[in-house]
Amino acid sequence: MNLVPCRYRVESSRPETADTVSLTLVPVDTPIPPPLPGQFTMLYAFGIGEIPISVSGTTGDKLVQTIRAVGAVSKQLTSCRPGDIVGVRGPYGTDWGVPAPAGADLVVIAGGIGLAPLRPVIRHAVAARDRYRHVAILIGSRTPAELLFTDEYADWRRAGVEVRTTVDRADTSWSGHVGVVTTLLDGLPVDPEESAAFVCGPEVMMRLSAEALIDAGLPASKMRVSLERNMRCGTAVCGHCQLGPLLLCRDGPVVGYDHVAALMTCGEL
Repeated sequence: MNLVPCRYRVESSRPETADTVSLTLVPVDTPIPPPLPGQFTMLYAFGIGEIPISVSGTTGDKLVQTIRAVGAVSKQLTSCRPGDIVGVRGPYGTDWGVPAPAGADLVVIAGGIGLAPLRPVIRHAVAARDRYRHVAILIGSRTPAELLFTDEYADWRRAGVEVRTTVDRADTSWSGHVGVVTTLLDGLPVDPEESAAFVCGPEVMMRLSAEALIDAGLPASKMRVSLERNMRCGTAVCGHCQLGPLLLCRDGPVVGYDHVAALMTCGEL
C-alpha cells in the first residue's frame, strides 16, 4: 500500500454552496486505483495536513472531491485554484455495493454534505436505469442555499428517477417541502423483499431514517450507512476512527445497518 501522497493538479474548482467546493483533480504522478462508490481518499494540502474526503465522482483518472470548509485543512483545500497541486492517498474503506440486485427498488437518503458520497450511487442508478424498478432520492438540508448539486436534479428526473427535497428552514425563495428528511418517506413505494437503501448524513439523521425504513418493512440487512469518525491514517493503524469493534477506515465507512444499529445508539463510542 502506497502511503506517499500522489500529486494531483486542480483542474477546476466549482462552488457548490457558500462553504462547499467540488475540486476536479487530474493526476500528475501515477494515479491512485479507481475508487469504488463510497470509498474515500486522504486529501493532502501541502504544508497544512491531510483529511479524509469522499469521492463524489470519477471520469477516467480524474477525481471529483466535494469539500466543506470546517477546519484548517479543508479551508485550504476549498481555496485551491486551477493549477494548484494537492496530494492524494487511497482509495480507502468499503463501498456502497453497487450494482444492487437487478429488479430492486433503490432508496437513496442524503442529509447535507452526505449527498457527496452518494452521488456515485445516483450516477450509477441513472446510467443503469433499466436495471432497477423504482429509484428514489430523498435529499434534506438545513436551508435551500445548502442543497448540493441542484443543477443535476432535473437530469436525474429526466432519467426516470424520483427526486424529493426538503429543508429544515425555508426562506422566501423556497416553495417546496419543509421538515426533516424522514418525512419524505411518506407514500414512497418500498418493496421490503426487493429494495436496497443507501443513507448518508448526520448520524442522528441516518439512525432515524433507518428506523423509518424498518417501520416501512425494509430489513436492516438491506440498508447501508456511511459513518464518519476522526480518520488520521486511512490504514487501520492509528485507531482514531474506532467505533466499538470497528475501525472505520478499514471496516467502513460504508457498513450494513444491521451491523451498527446498536453502536449508533451509543454516543460515547
